[in-house]
Amino acid sequence: MGLNEQTVSDAPRDVVRRQYLASAAGDLEALRATLAPDVEWTEMAGFPLAGTYRTPEGVTSNVMERLGESWEGWTAHDDTYVVDGENVVVLARYTATNRTTGKALAVRVAHHFVVRGGLIVRFEQFVDTALVRDASS
Repeated sequence: MGLNEQTVSDAPRDVVRRQYLASAAGDLEALRATLAPDVEWTEMAGFPLAGTYRTPEGVTSNVMERLGESWEGWTAHDDTYVVDGENVVVLARYTATNRTTGKALAVRVAHHFVVRGGLIVRFEQFVDTALVRDASS
């Protein structure tokens, strides 16, 4: 185990923060490393990728990679953290430009993570899906 591995925090907030940093960097391997093998990742009904995805590979291939295909510069900006035990709620923003319409997106979101044993076991997205749809059409 390298020095970096020994100093990585398993605190729920820190695990979630690593997920956002990996996502922003486009580092899907590092993002998958924050997810439990049996993760349940739910994109909100009405969102273009609505549904629940399982396994780290399932999450990155069905969510992050597909967002990158449809949106230029898709970024989730993690603004505020509210932590209660294993629950981490992040008030955030999405910014991107739709590749088909050229329309910009800037929308507030809330993300609810459940972190156990240093890994994200559950994720649920809350977003104004009408704003996402409007930028997509």
